[in-house]
Amino acid sequence: MQVEWITNGDMWGNSFIVGNILVDAGVMPMAIAPHKERIETIVLTHCHFDHTARVKEIAHMCKAKVAIHKNDARGLLDEAQNLAMHFGARSPGVLPDITLKEGDTIGDFVVLHTPGHTPGCICLFSEKEQLLFSGDTVFTDGAFGRYDFPGGSRAELQRSLERLALLDVEGLFPGHGSPVEENGRRHIAAALSLIKSGYG
Repeated sequence: MQVEWITNGDMWGNSFIVGNILVDAGVMPMAIAPHKERIETIVLTHCHFDHTARVKEIAHMCKAKVAIHKNDARGLLDEAQNLAMHFGARSPGVLPDITLKEGDTIGDFVVLHTPGHTPGCICLFSEKEQLLFSGDTVFTDGAFGRYDFPGGSRAELQRSLERLALLDVEGLFPGHGSPVEENGRRHIAAALSLIKSGYG
């Protein structure tokens, strides 16, 4: 399964195009424009502004539906929840077309509810392809997302990492940093070990 990585600098979340799905929408619309005919669904891994800033414009350009976990849906409007003020900006101001929950399927992927960074954080997992789009739940440097923002929880994040550590993950595509195509499970195990050590 081919995955296209689109980045907009360290401050903004990664976006990935896989099949007819765009994962996260913090990048500039012009970076997505060459792919606009194929994107049918934009899946937001969580509501933070660095992952959702351009969702309104990109959805309009691609004529795509917007999907986010039900627990983070309000965050597309609530600036205290999406942290838009940290970027000197306003909320994306959109309502999702699809509210996701644990076990839903989007294309070839299953939605895994992995709270901790936000209440509605999700990952997308393909068991067949051994691919995980992890948002800000876990990164490829063996770290994990912050849990000190509104709605965050260290205990929930640790449970989410414990769950992900049980998966057979090769390709790991995180919300920040570089993706890896092999041994993704090792990065997850490292993050789990780090949080269990008391770090953070």
